[in-house]
Amino acid sequence: MQVTSKNFRTKAAEALLDEDLRAAMGRAEGGFVDTRKRAIDELANFQEYREFARNTKNHVLAHLDGYLTQFENNVMASGGQVHWASNGEEVNRIVLDICRRPGISKIAKGKSMVSEEFALNAGLEAAGLEVVETDLGEYIIQLAEETPSHIIAPAVHKTKQAVTDLFEEHHSQAGYPRVVERLDIVSQARQVLRDHFCTADVGITGGNFLIADTGSIALITNEGNGDLTANLPDIHVVVTSIEKVIPNMQALGGFLRLLGRSATGQIMSVYTTLFNGPRRIDDLDGPREFHVVLVDNGRSEILGSQFQDILRCIKCGACMNHCPVYTSIGGHAYGWVYPGPMGSVLTPLMVGQKNAPDLPYACTLNGRCKTVCPVMIPLPELLREHRNNLVEMGEAKSMQKWGMRLWYQVARKPALYSMMAGLYVLKLNMFARLISAFRRGSFQYIPLLGAWTSTRDFPVPQTTTFQTQWKKRRCHD
Repeated sequence: MQVTSKNFRTKAAEALLDEDLRAAMGRAEGGFVDTRKRAIDELANFQEYREFARNTKNHVLAHLDGYLTQFENNVMASGGQVHWASNGEEVNRIVLDICRRPGISKIAKGKSMVSEEFALNAGLEAAGLEVVETDLGEYIIQLAEETPSHIIAPAVHKTKQAVTDLFEEHHSQAGYPRVVERLDIVSQARQVLRDHFCTADVGITGGNFLIADTGSIALITNEGNGDLTANLPDIHVVVTSIEKVIPNMQALGGFLRLLGRSATGQIMSVYTTLFNGPRRIDDLDGPREFHVVLVDNGRSEILGSQFQDILRCIKCGACMNHCPVYTSIGGHAYGWVYPGPMGSVLTPLMVGQKNAPDLPYACTLNGRCKTVCPVMIPLPELLREHRNNLVEMGEAKSMQKWGMRLWYQVARKPALYSMMAGLYVLKLNMFARLISAFRRGSFQYIPLLGAWTSTRDFPVPQTTTFQTQWKKRRCHD
């Protein structure tokens, strides 16, 4: 996938003017937030599970080599094969070597955000293989020739009408009728994909969790496409990343209580399936070959750094569902695989801070992402660390550097801060009277603050500062 994170400001401005995108994101935000709250309120000890997940992930990351070796040994003991890939080129080569055999022409693929990091689909198609995404959201964006805009809802940015038009364009040639209702969209997708499930030679899926002591792959979906993709073809290839390993089945139970509630507001996702190697002699179905590709792609460099906490991420999407920036502009503006707060932390680490200089600033630091994260990742603190690094690298603009130096000098001297705040409030109120904006309660333009007022009004402040009002209130109390 091409990195376009340098264009974040331009893409964000364009997204804000896209009425269809704003409508789609507005509907999705309410659904994700409200259902999550209800599901979490029903679990009295939700915070205890968060602490358990954080501690478990920290323990695994501290002993990652041992758990990965244990996982590999157990996969091989069950008849599977494990492949190690340090970067995207190696992943594509490994998967192509598995698929480039006589008689193999079609690949059914389940949702895998890891595979987006190195454009696996494009690599397979360049080799003459047909790749069909089987997750409904992924299938929709494949037809639209787009990339996912959300890690659990890839087509969240699409309206029903946009999907209807896509289906008519691509399915009408095969004699399918025009879809009208939402259920018609789902029904028609099932009909189209059923044939691909039955005729695919290879199935490629991701893996939500890797259980070290059994060598199992835990795959969690709401559509069942992952199970069909994994079981019907003769070859099952799992492409997943190294930080997804957990110690045992007991730990899996704890993570499952968090994942569904945090992602979609469900107590559990509809399908939770464990895969342990290829078909055995007495098995009625299943693949004849089972391959696991363990992907590093820069993660080992994050391990042990000040950003290691981001490797706890279980890709639930809760941080982006509650982020005012993401819910305003969608995922494509972020310019790479992972959008939202977790993407703003992870993308600069994986593609280089110079290739994503604006992402650490794509945040209001309101802290909602940290509050809702099921594994307690301190996302605002990590974003501030990125900002510090950018300044040290000399990537900050001169105006930003001088502004922060001035702020530092003022903020560390309470008396000076109080005086400056009072003068600022006084001048703004004088300016409001001059331009007759006081009656409306907001400024439509302020000199030197054009970047703010070009897209939103600036409220006229109270006639006194907060500190002054607080002192008066304390005196009255």
